[in-house]
Amino acid sequence: MRPQDLIEKKRDGFVHTPEEIAFLIRGYTHDEIPDYQMSAWLMAAFLRGLDENETRALVEEMLHSGEVLAHPDVPLPKVDKHSTGGVGDKTSLVIAPAAAACGVAVPMISGRALAHTGGTLDKLESIPGFRTALSLDEFRSVLKRCGLALIGQTREIAPADRKLYALRDLTATVPHPSFMCASIMSKKMAEGIDGLVLDVKFGAGAFMKEFDDARSLAATMIDVGRKLGKRVSALLTDMNQPLGRWVGNAVETREAISVLHGNLKGDFAELCIELSAHMLVVGGVTQDPDNARRSIRGAIESGEALERFRRVIKAQGGDAGVCDEPDRLPGAKHSRVIIAERSGYVDEIAADEIGRIVMDWGGGRRRLEDAIDYGAGVELHAKRGDRVDRGEPLATAYYNDEGPADALCNRLQAAYRIAEDEPVARPLVREVL
Repeated sequence: MRPQDLIEKKRDGFVHTPEEIAFLIRGYTHDEIPDYQMSAWLMAAFLRGLDENETRALVEEMLHSGEVLAHPDVPLPKVDKHSTGGVGDKTSLVIAPAAAACGVAVPMISGRALAHTGGTLDKLESIPGFRTALSLDEFRSVLKRCGLALIGQTREIAPADRKLYALRDLTATVPHPSFMCASIMSKKMAEGIDGLVLDVKFGAGAFMKEFDDARSLAATMIDVGRKLGKRVSALLTDMNQPLGRWVGNAVETREAISVLHGNLKGDFAELCIELSAHMLVVGGVTQDPDNARRSIRGAIESGEALERFRRVIKAQGGDAGVCDEPDRLPGAKHSRVIIAERSGYVDEIAADEIGRIVMDWGGGRRRLEDAIDYGAGVELHAKRGDRVDRGEPLATAYYNDEGPADALCNRLQAAYRIAEDEPVARPLVREVL
């Protein structure tokens, strides 16, 4: 086989055999197919699509491109959560310690920012000293001692996905259902888990803009996971506005710590409780979702979830003092308040634009080698449905780079839409599969 022949085949709308998918993924993983050819194939597949058999072959090849873990010395059910990416989504920092405090082990392998969405690893690395690049032996040790471990992909875990993940981000081929399914499920199935809860987002700030597309993706991932012998459920959640009140790495970490201190008001805390409760159900700790929610709330309110977070931060080399002194997290030198230019109700907030603004202020990467400004971020004072009067604050931008401040603050102002009438409320969790 030749890569150019397979690029041409997919470009012209034909279906690949499993052997052809294997050739592409193995060749790219072992540096036998260069980035430019894989980029061309990604775009051809993005535009032409992959069918069910091609998608399954892609998942299998990416999963078995590296080591598939097991944790026989951890007697608890092993359960993880994965989000398909959203703006202000820092749920992993809350649900991993909360679920671990309630009887499941959480071996979580996370990713970095993709396009306008934030990455769990970047948020964790805003904690001074926190190491996400652990060896597999360190990963197992932290999991055994703390009940959770929070790392990035190692060279051994789904190396095909590790290479493709970055390439997809830089070639504008992220929001493709088959690519997303293969990326997520190859990593998660390799973690050594018994069950998985998926947070599949839809809306302006998500990769899947339409609910039906998100539902289809969720169903595909559930089918893949169950055929691999895992217990899988999915929550379909609204991402038409940022989740929580903060967007940015250090500020989102601060918000997650606030929830772990018992601040359980708002959509962010609501989703944390829902996701972690479903982790307990998938893990077999309880079959009653209401009982699971009570357990999670209890673990947070008692301080046990926060203590788990302290332990894992310390175990992974970080400054656990941030749990009680959030000012230890990176900050910003400058701030600017964005005010409402008219009175009314917040009707929409362009979540994807908020994510891009933070990225353009240094909170994300345009190139792999870019450094992140962990202190850059946005605080949302008003969210959808809130009444505001002319002159009241809508948001505050926090930044270190003054160069683009005027342009980015103008964009932040334009990301808000104010209407005369109060908008109809929308549920945060649309459906559970």
